[in-house]
Amino acid sequence: MIGKKVLGIILGGGQGSRLFPLTESRSKPAVPIAGKYRLVDIPISNCINSNIKRMFVLTQFNSASLNRHIKTTYHFSFFSSAFVDVLAAEQTPGNSKWFQGTADAVRQSMHHFLRHDFEYALILSGDQLYQMDFEEMVEKHVKSKAAISIATIPVNAKDATSFGILKTNDKNRITSFIEKPTAELLPDWTSEVSNEMKSEGRNYLASMGIYIFNKELLVKLMNNPETNDFGKEIIPQAIESHKVVSYQFEGYWTDIGNIESFFEANLGLSDDFPKFDLYSKQKRIYTHARMLPTTKISGTTLNKTVFADGCIINAGKIEHSIIGVRSRIDQESTVINTYMMGSDYYQPLEDILNENIVSMGIGKRCFVKNAILDKNSCIGDDVRINGGKHLDDTENDLYVVRDGIIVIKKGAIIPNGFNI
Repeated sequence: MIGKKVLGIILGGGQGSRLFPLTESRSKPAVPIAGKYRLVDIPISNCINSNIKRMFVLTQFNSASLNRHIKTTYHFSFFSSAFVDVLAAEQTPGNSKWFQGTADAVRQSMHHFLRHDFEYALILSGDQLYQMDFEEMVEKHVKSKAAISIATIPVNAKDATSFGILKTNDKNRITSFIEKPTAELLPDWTSEVSNEMKSEGRNYLASMGIYIFNKELLVKLMNNPETNDFGKEIIPQAIESHKVVSYQFEGYWTDIGNIESFFEANLGLSDDFPKFDLYSKQKRIYTHARMLPTTKISGTTLNKTVFADGCIINAGKIEHSIIGVRSRIDQESTVINTYMMGSDYYQPLEDILNENIVSMGIGKRCFVKNAILDKNSCIGDDVRINGGKHLDDTENDLYVVRDGIIVIKKGAIIPNGFNI
């Protein structure tokens, strides 16, 4: 099995400032998605489904909750070599710096990797939503005798200006690379894609930030301390001197880099036929196993809404929303286009019934639209949270507005009658 020769390396990213305030107290891979998962569950699950069961997650900011999630979630057989370990940036006698980029993160962690026997390193991003068979990618990498394989996805001209664009020959070998080309340059950067992609105008191959390196080459490249980033330095330089091939992927993939893309990716899961299939038996997504009761709904009109476990719902109407674990929504409240992450624990009933306490969840007669409610947020009675493009970007102790989306901070207490 080829997966036994592969070591998975998941890059946790930097400070995650574009996802603030969701990354205020947690690392980017630990951000909750789909009501019950964490972002890091996506690459880990893709690896497990591809028979790659030795993984490191590299991070350097707010890694406590990520550590806790991985420690309590990914248990393998005592007789297995499988593991998922978190490596946080660490100071050593030879190095006292934070990770300076994606390649530098791998360089600083290399001594941990080399304690394991592997032939290929699979390098992944920790903030993307997709389902991919890495085993097939590794097999094609070996068959083509490549030094490096890069997963690519066809994009249209509008999106191409936001990505690193690769050009390939008729044998899928990458011949050149350009970072975020201007629209005027694009006509020279088309590649061969399937007829289906051509019909959609997706003629440009964008790097997905997913790489396979032969072990010997990776070790050699990491010996150069002048290169800190894979996409900007390592890959463009390697194309000149090594065989670098494209592995073309045509499924659903999105880079969750900012609040707007995060919001849209989550709400997309409530569609009749979501592009990201959480119901696939072959491509299942794993996460922490919670012993929670079933969700209880009373007197609520529902449309295109996904509920996680353990919710108590008495709302008037919920539409096109994701409702996370242990969520509580009280009577006559309306929730539209909202991702409610839920709660980490249940409050005692006496606290919920105490009128002097703003309980976790959404109170009575509230209106919530175009919003993200982070974990453990407390929304009082008669609160109106109405996001949209009419709002300017803003930030305070209770909430942040980005691109018209209102993000209620983790644990924030929104008093009765508050209006945003």
